[in-house]
Amino acid sequence: MAGAAELIGRASAGLREAGAAQAPSDRFVTAHLAALRAGAAVLAVRGVRAGRRRRPVNVWEELAEVAPELAAPAARFAAAAPRRAAVEAGRPDAVTAADADRHVRDAEAFTALAADLIGARAAVRLPTAS
Repeated sequence: MAGAAELIGRASAGLREAGAAQAPSDRFVTAHLAALRAGAAVLAVRGVRAGRRRRPVNVWEELAEVAPELAAPAARFAAAAPRRAAVEAGRPDAVTAADADRHVRDAEAFTALAADLIGARAAVRLPTAS
């Protein structure tokens, strides 16, 4: 649980960084990475399902299996992953300011939900609106 709480804390710090970033591309990517950390925290607690050998899956696919209550937001973040990759590949125009703002809000909500799910809410310190 300590490792999961640390991941939630790092996700929370990433969200504060995303909220402070000026460029929409930076806000989008940083928020996405924060959500990945929150997802990894859930996987650290719930574990990866054992079973037969299968193709590798990403965090979002694994979350949908081990935490069905997170399937909908996991699907949204999975769908956003190609845009994050485009930004990281040098295409900052792949996201608008509105896209970035929505992604930050979604990542904040997802991180809070993930923290509640694993009992690590105390590790979440989201940015405050000014």
